[in-house]
Amino acid sequence: MPKRPLSEQVDEAVQAMLVSLRPRPERDPSPSLAVLVPIAQVLRDLPRESFRIALKSDLQRRTSMNEAVAPSPERSLHYMRPGFTSITPYILVAGGTRFVEFLKAAFNGVERLRVPAPDGTIMHAEVAVGNGMIELGDANDQYPATPVTLHHYVDDADATYTRALQAGATSIYPPTDDHPSGDRWGAIQDQFGNRWYIATPKGWTPGPKGLRSIQPYLHLRDAHKMIPFLESAFSAEALGVHKSPEGHVLHATIRIGNATLEIDEAHGEFQPMPCYLHIYVPDTDALYAQALRAGATSVEAPTNKPYGDRAAGVKDPFGNSWFIATYLGK
Repeated sequence: MPKRPLSEQVDEAVQAMLVSLRPRPERDPSPSLAVLVPIAQVLRDLPRESFRIALKSDLQRRTSMNEAVAPSPERSLHYMRPGFTSITPYILVAGGTRFVEFLKAAFNGVERLRVPAPDGTIMHAEVAVGNGMIELGDANDQYPATPVTLHHYVDDADATYTRALQAGATSIYPPTDDHPSGDRWGAIQDQFGNRWYIATPKGWTPGPKGLRSIQPYLHLRDAHKMIPFLESAFSAEALGVHKSPEGHVLHATIRIGNATLEIDEAHGEFQPMPCYLHIYVPDTDALYAQALRAGATSVEAPTNKPYGDRAAGVKDPFGNSWFIATYLGK
């Protein structure tokens, strides 16, 4: 009898396993195939049910995030200035020019706008990082420096982490696959006191239809109280809230408009760092009033600005300041 091809024997063994708990091919396979049959018998039951459940949960999380932040073609975003999303961190630093250069060197930032003050410092600047935006200005006596914590999604966490160190940042911890999120995740602190969580989500590449490259990350005391405040003040939506058995928020992703921010309970060295956040909304006056009803305090009533926005300011119960704006056009 002519020798059968190995591929034919493999097909026969696999088909037998599909209809039986044990492989029972009609004819004995060749010795080279026989050693593989026990392995195939184990693999036929994979993936395990626990893995399938975990995978389904992860895919649902990523799908909901992508759907949440991807701009809908049917939805008009005319109330935002071009290049902006609903949430943008605004950072006051001592040494604005050096900070801009750091963003360029560490994160391939692209300077879009710089408005100098009479003394040569930066009154206002905008730097695009990935598909996100960072606004900044030089700190002064009236407005002191406000370091922030940001989550930066990148294609390659290791390469970005290394570039940040070369640009002058210090390591908090190097990228690792052991983060509870499953992402490859590292952390650094720049020369200006800002903390950056640098992450590459597994199986996902950042882009216009994915997660925003820059997301504010707030460590808060009584973080669970921030969620209902954001829902009431800014019509936010909690996309995922993970709590400890004691009820502390381990991590939550909150959507406002077409962007997200993240929060958790302050712990260890990761303590609250009140910051400035710039949000674009369809109606500044309505949201300003809504935020006050939710418990925010007024910083500035709505007014038309010379740069084309109708803007207002409030401070939340946790000490963060929110610039609320609607782009009116030039």
